[in-house]
Order: sequence, then C-alpha cells, then structure tokens
Amino acid sequence: MSPTRSPDGSPPPAQPANSPADEPAPGDGGAPPRPRAAEAGAPDSAGSTDQAGRTDPAGSTDSAGQVGQVGQADPVRQAEQADPAGQTDPVRQADPAGQADPTGQTDPAGSQDPGGRADQIGRADDDARVDAERATRDLAAQFEDEKPGRVLSGPAGLLLTAAALAVGGLALWQVFRPLAQGSKYYLIFFLAGVLPLVFLVYPADLRLAARLRARLRRTRGVDRPVGPGLPHPAPARPTAVDWALVALAVAGCLYPVLPISIGTGGGGYNAFLDRQGLLVPMDLVMGTLLLLLLLEACRRATGWILPAVCLLFLGYGYYGGLLPQAWPVAHAGLDFSQLIDAFYNSDSGFYGTPLDVAASYIVLFTIYGAVLELSGAGRFFVELSAAAFRRSRTAAGRTAVASGFLLGTVSGSGAATTVSIGAVTWPLLRRAGYPPERAGGMLAAAGVGAILSPPTLGAAAFIIAEYLGVSYLQVLGWATVPTVLYYLGILLAVEIDARRSGVRPVVIDVSSPWRLLARFGYHFASLIAIVVLLAVGVSATRAVVLATILALALSFLDRAHRLTPPRLATALVTGVRGVLAVTAVCAAAGIITATTTKTGLGPQAAALLIGGAEAVTSDPTLVLVLTALLAAVALSLLGLAVPVTASFVIGWVIVGPALLDLGVAAPAAAMFVFYFAVLSEVSPPTALAAVAAAAVTGGRLVPTMWQTLRYALPAYLTPIAFVITPAGLGLLGIGGARRIAFAGVVVALSVAVLAVAAGGWLPGVGPAGAPERVLGALAGVTLLWLEPVPVAVGAALAAVAVAGVLVRRGAAGRAGGPRAGSPANLREEKL
Repeated sequence: MSPTRSPDGSPPPAQPANSPADEPAPGDGGAPPRPRAAEAGAPDSAGSTDQAGRTDPAGSTDSAGQVGQVGQADPVRQAEQADPAGQTDPVRQADPAGQADPTGQTDPAGSQDPGGRADQIGRADDDARVDAERATRDLAAQFEDEKPGRVLSGPAGLLLTAAALAVGGLALWQVFRPLAQGSKYYLIFFLAGVLPLVFLVYPADLRLAARLRARLRRTRGVDRPVGPGLPHPAPARPTAVDWALVALAVAGCLYPVLPISIGTGGGGYNAFLDRQGLLVPMDLVMGTLLLLLLLEACRRATGWILPAVCLLFLGYGYYGGLLPQAWPVAHAGLDFSQLIDAFYNSDSGFYGTPLDVAASYIVLFTIYGAVLELSGAGRFFVELSAAAFRRSRTAAGRTAVASGFLLGTVSGSGAATTVSIGAVTWPLLRRAGYPPERAGGMLAAAGVGAILSPPTLGAAAFIIAEYLGVSYLQVLGWATVPTVLYYLGILLAVEIDARRSGVRPVVIDVSSPWRLLARFGYHFASLIAIVVLLAVGVSATRAVVLATILALALSFLDRAHRLTPPRLATALVTGVRGVLAVTAVCAAAGIITATTTKTGLGPQAAALLIGGAEAVTSDPTLVLVLTALLAAVALSLLGLAVPVTASFVIGWVIVGPALLDLGVAAPAAAMFVFYFAVLSEVSPPTALAAVAAAAVTGGRLVPTMWQTLRYALPAYLTPIAFVITPAGLGLLGIGGARRIAFAGVVVALSVAVLAVAAGGWLPGVGPAGAPERVLGALAGVTLLWLEPVPVAVGAALAAVAVAGVLVRRGAAGRAGGPRAGSPANLREEKL
C-alpha cells in the first residue's frame, strides 16, 4: 500500500513536528514524546557534534559517524536540524496519515497553537522539515514493488480524481448490489477504469541508460532521493503518447461489452461470450491490443522483469510445439488465436482469479487502509508502541518492532512500512547506540512483517482464499501462529543485540499507554470488527466495507483527523491509486495462468522438480525434504525479479503441484509458496525492504541486508516445518489443540535457539562461543522436524549449548574477567 496521497496523486502536505496540527487535542492527555539517553554521562546536550563533525541538534552522537556513505542527507536528521530548539518529536514527526488535511482544507480544530511553539520556528525551518517529511514519503514509494508515479494537477488531476472515485464507487456498489451479468462483466468495467489511469500516473521512463546509471548510483549509496527540495522523479504532465494509450486502453477494455457490431465482431457481451474458441478478426485485434497494453502497464508500474516473464510464457505457449516431444515440457503447440482466446475470452486469462481478487478484495482493503491512516490510526499505533516500552532497556528496539506490527495492520507493503517506521524510530535507535546497519536490518524485518501480519495480509493471501475455495478468515487463522513466531524471533534478536552491543537505555517522554488507549483506543475497533464479522459468517468484502464505515464514524472523535467529505474523497482516491499497479500485475498474471492451463506446464514442472529430488535419494521422506528445499530456492530466486503477487501466482502453478503430489496438504503448500514469495523483500541481492532501510539510516547496503536476514531468519525456516511433517499443520492452526500446542512450543524453542546462535548471546547468562553457537544452530534446525525423535535430539543439543554458555560464564568469573553482561564487556559488533 502506497503512502497516503491526495486526489491529484500528490503526497499530502505534512505539518512540522511542532506545528499547531501536531498539538494534542484537548483531552488526549499526551505530551509529544521525546527520547533521552538514560545512562550517566550520555551526550545529550543541544549542539553536540557527531563523529563526522556535523552538529546534531537533537543532542546525540551518531554511532555511524556519518549520515551516509557519501554524505547524503538523512531525512530524519534534516528534520532535527530544522529544529534549533532541539524539540523535534521523533514519534510524531512522520505522521503516516499526514497531519494536514490532504484535501487542502484548513481544519479549524487544529488551527490554534496554545503553546506558541510554532512561532519560535522560522519559515525556512518549517519548509525544511516539510521537505524532509515529503522526501520520506517519496522514499517509501521508491522502494515499493511499484515505481513512484506522477504528481498530477490540472485537468489530468481532475480526471484521475473523477475516475478513481468512479472505480471506488463501483467496487463498493458491487459488494451490496452485484451486477446481474456476473463477476466477469464487473471485471471488464473495473479494468476499463483502472488500466487507463496506469498510463496517466506512471510515466513511460524509456531512458534506459539514464535509469541504469541512476540505479547503479542508488545501489552504491550515492543517489538517494531524500534531501529537501528534491524534485519529484516523474514528469508532472502526461504526454501525447500517454493520452493515446489511455484512449486505446478504454477501447480495448470495453470492446467485449460494446453493444454495436463492428463487422463480425462486437455486438454486446453475450455475443462476445458466444464466440469463445471462435474469435473473429476484430476480436483478435482487440485482444492483442489489450495484451500489449497490459505488458506496457506492467513495465511502467513495476519494471521490465514481469513483462519479460509474461513474454517467456507467451513464447512457450506458441513455440512449445517445436520442442522435441521427448522433453517433459513439450506440448502439442498453440496458435496465436488460441492464445488470445485463452487470454481475452476465458476465465483463466486477463479476467481470471488474480484480477478478480484485485477488484473484489484488494481495492476495498486499500480504501480501508487509507481511511484508517487519515483518521490518525498510524500515528496512534506508533505512539502506543513507544509508550508501551518507554522505560525498558530495549525501548528503542521494541518500539521499532511493535510499530512495524501495528502499522502492518493498515499497510500491505513491506518497503513502505519500513520507511514509515524508520523515519519515526531511527532517531531513537541512533540515540540508543544502534549502528545504522543493525538498525536497518531490524527496521526491514519489522516492515516486512506487514505482509505477514493479520488481519490485512498481502494481496497474495486473498488469492490463496480464492484458489483453495476457503474463507479469508481461514487464511488469517493459518497465518496467526507463524506471525507470532516471526515477531518472537525479531524481539529475541533485539534483546540479544541490546546486551551484546552495549545499547544505551533510552527513556521516551510519552504519556502512559493506558491514557493513550483510553483516548485513541477506538482505532482498534474497526480491526476487531473485521475479525468478528468474518467469524459470524459475513463475507470478507462486506466485512471490510462495514469496518471502513465504522472507522469513518469513529474518526469524528478526533477533531484533527475527522474524515470530512473532502478527506473521505481523498481516502477513496488513495485506495484506488494504491491498487493501480497491483491490478496491472494481476491482469498480466492471467497470461501465465492461462498458458500454464492450456499447455499443462504445471504438472510437467512438478514432475521435473520431484525428479530432481528423486535423483538424489529414493527415500520418500528425504524426497519431500529435498523438493521443499529446491522449491524454497526457486521461489526465492523468482521473488527477486517479480512483485510478490506475481511471484505467488507463478509459484503456485509451478511449485504448488509438486508439493501436492508429494502429499502436502493444500493449506500448507499454499502458505509455503506465500511465505517465500513475501520473503523476496528481504532476500539479497534485491531486498527492497533492506534497501529502503539503508536509505533511511544511511547504513552500508550489503551489511544491512545480512542483518535483515538474521532478524528475519524464523520466516525462512517456519514454512519448511509445516510442509515436511504432518505435525507441521499445527503451525497453521490445523489438527486440534494438542497438535497446535506441540508444534507451536517446539518451533518457538527452535526460533529461540536459532536467535541465540545467530546473535551469539544467551539472554540472562552471557556470550555464547563458537561451539555453543554451532550446537544451537543444529538444535534449531533439528527441532523443525516435528517428530518425537528429532525433537528429543534437538532439545538435547539445545541443553548442551546452554550448559556450554553457563560453563563459559563460570570460567570467565573464576579468571577474574568482567562478568558477562557488565558494561566493561559490552561492545559494538563490527560489521
């Protein structure tokens, strides 16, 4: 989900941290939270200098010694430098919802500044901070699966607003008054409303050499779009070619319902369906046109890789008949008219399940997320996270992780969530003494949890529900235990780092969590409502619409964030804009699914995958394990090149059948593919979430990626556990209370042991040496095999590892060295 934007596509104006809009509303009982170092002698005076020789008005020493590799600006530090009084609010300064009214209307409730602090800050300082916050939002867009789009104004902006409102209204209408002609009829109109907007919002960007140079500079850390006053990367106005593509998109999408005859084509929706398998020349022309438009839309929105993959499948369908028939992947061959018919006039092509999911579910959830953000939920979640851990030793790290989890309830993008929590919590992490690379790894891992965390999982989760014919509530249930285990691993890594690296305690000046809950706890109501409505049998589409209405009504409890009609229109437009790239990807994914269905590629690829495992061993159990490992590698590599949604669709039609043929339950196979598709956002060498985190913290890119892998380790291993043994279904909440408890406890122990092995520290005891870490790693992997004997062996190895750490601590004490965990023994790990 992209950051909130205004109806014309531009980011909403952001208020300075100490502006009147940032003042707490009467009765909210919360002072702006500010961190301060708690240890004696910590540098905390205004105007202290960091190791790079730059003045840090926030009063802390930057442990990185620099903002970036080549001195690029840090958007958070820019905001701090713009505050000479040192009063920057690290939690409120990046309000995801945008404290200002994004419609441009003045909010009388927030127009008063009783403290008068805004008068102490000059106009230049205000502009600098606004630029920094806008740069943070643009930075989030740079590292999402989709590219950043244009900021439209004038007639193009009005057209975008009108079309987006129409699409949003149609999606809401379809929930309660479905079109009588069926879902495919609705999908035709939905695509006709969305596809033209892709060409308006996303520029052609065909300057390949310039784009390659810019990407190379970004990879090296030289070109990060985070400085104040930087122009938006995309041209502001659509070109003549863009307008021509808009017109062609409207024609190509609406042709199937065109009521007039054009030669032997046209004639209305029923006539078009009657020609299935017997397309006339005009049908072929319009189908080919729509095919090319979808490929171009995907290229504009996501890059060259997905269109290239679609063309590869298209070429396989057309030329596959020329392959030697002895090859397993050979088929009889399809002519071009058969392919267009499969794409354009069947239920598995452009208008297949992926597009149905985008038009029926994803657009409604993005609208809900936009409403929740504009109502102030994002700000409340961050403040609540800070308040919950404000006095603990690991307050900074825990706040970052909790913020990622809570913001994940309103966001479906790992990279965007990473930037949002990074802009807010990086000042806390820096003051606590976290190196930029380790802080970036933590932020990236917490941000990716947004796609894994109920109740708003990523887009692929809705496709799982449709493919398996189950309710979305069941998918949420399957994701619950793995989500808990994922965040357990991150929190354990945070605790270990705090003790191993000498992290300083940071006290956050914020009101108590109970006061925040009493004042703003209503933001949880709509999230709870979704789960309750699903539990009582309400469809997912109706549940999210009713939850949106509830969030809209509750927004009037906060005068600064009430959703007046202009702001509600902004939420609708933001939701539709957020689904543009996803819709293009889902429609193009129909090329892959239709080709796979027509050629029988799925079973053939599954046989190849299983055959590769059987070439190594004939033992059925080991064949399953090797197949799962090969599938995990294949999915991880696939996810490096294409967005998560497309990665899942391709993985399901290629890898899914192999797992199913080996006896893996359908829920376990689907969630296995889902998790490894999502993990592409933290997998080197692309690792979009890690790249985004490094851009925020100014850390080195490759070390940040490795730190992200360490924090996200449980997410890589847990999916293996629920496919290699039947007991692993307990991790998905399947099989009764005893199986669920057994699987959950054992895998939680595995996660804990692996965290100790990766971090080199046993909380409450002290450092772990190389032998203990090796034993811990072996124990953690063995415990993933959820059978009695492997579990007993893994537990024994874990006990030996713990005993080794205890012996090491005792030996250090007898030798007269510093006691493990004492300040003299705490150091910062060299990356």
